[in-house]
Amino acid sequence: MAIGPVQLIRQATPAQRRTLLAAALGWALDAFDAMLYALVLALLMRDLGMSKTTAGLLGTLTLLASGLGGVLFGFIADRIGRKRALMASILTYSLCSFASGLATTVAMLAVARFVLGLGMGGEWNTGATLVAETWPTEFRARAISLVQSSWAIGFAAAALVAGPLARYFGWRAVFFVGILPALVTLWIRRGVPESELWLDRNLHPPHATASIDHAAKDVTSYVSTTFSVIFRPPYIRHTVALLLFNFFAMFAWWGLFTWMPPYLSLPVSQGGRGFGVVGTTSLLVVLNLFGMFPGYASFGWVADRLGRRKAFFLYSLTAVFLIPLYAAARSPVILMIVGTLVAFFGTGLFSGSGIIGSEIFPTAVRARALGFTYSGARTLSAVAPLVIGRVAQSKGLSWAFYLCASGYLLAALMTTQLPETRGKNLE
Repeated sequence: MAIGPVQLIRQATPAQRRTLLAAALGWALDAFDAMLYALVLALLMRDLGMSKTTAGLLGTLTLLASGLGGVLFGFIADRIGRKRALMASILTYSLCSFASGLATTVAMLAVARFVLGLGMGGEWNTGATLVAETWPTEFRARAISLVQSSWAIGFAAAALVAGPLARYFGWRAVFFVGILPALVTLWIRRGVPESELWLDRNLHPPHATASIDHAAKDVTSYVSTTFSVIFRPPYIRHTVALLLFNFFAMFAWWGLFTWMPPYLSLPVSQGGRGFGVVGTTSLLVVLNLFGMFPGYASFGWVADRLGRRKAFFLYSLTAVFLIPLYAAARSPVILMIVGTLVAFFGTGLFSGSGIIGSEIFPTAVRARALGFTYSGARTLSAVAPLVIGRVAQSKGLSWAFYLCASGYLLAALMTTQLPETRGKNLE
């Protein structure tokens, strides 16, 4: 019988609960810092004299860096441990959020957002790997989904903070608040255990002179000695499929949600919906708490019931049909209802990346493989804010959002190339 989130957490050991909380806090605060830019984008465009194309370019730089950061911190996590890499990533994006508030030119802001992206990309795969290696097989998918759902909480918190602060103190104060996540590292250092799988492998590494015949009996110990294994059979097909799935879905997500706040707040004459700061904040909070959060959290349960691939296909294809309805909507009620559904399905599917990725790749390269397939996809999808901004400059944001629907459609097609890993034990 399926168990709910509360029962899931109650059945966990204290160590498992702490790793879950650490990864969830890191991801929520990652969302908090990352989305502050989108939430004050209209003000930045006004005060720094940025066009939609330039504003999109800065978002692209952050995503580009997040892809690089995911791969970089993946190597760091496999080398020095999941916990230390998680702490380093949180410190990076927190300090750079504060630095964003000190920017006086577009160039200074671009540098701060680029370095922030490195930490932003590193947090996801280190946190997901830590949870995947700590929780048992039967609860892994649901645990990672709970971690992923914390992004919605961070996004909603950012919307609640950014609205009032930006209105009364300006956009700089919004970025200054972004340094607060650094405090979480103090607790992680003392209260969160390192992955037992990582410790076991580093304390008892495979014998360097093991023969190929012997290694063939234990494929994992043989192929996991080098990162290049994910580019060789039997992993190469799955590596490419997961990378492309993440890329298409992320192009759609970042293109849509980077531009959603200005889309809602800008005047109708500028291609927006004219809801202002208060109306936009309210819509975004509802969208996150009633759309993104349950979408993320539910994916693990759906993936355990239907299987990983069917869950991916269901969520991504549903988003394809919802986005055109959202782009055509005008009233606040319709925008809230359809937007919530778009957030449920269009963001919920990302819970599956950590689930299926951790089940495909071996321990020795798991963090790096997740970094490559998830954060590498972020690098490829970095063009999304720029492309959507450029199209919006000439044809309007409503029309540009149709490109996001196309991204989810391509992601749905890529699910046919992914393996079914439900019930797989990690070595």
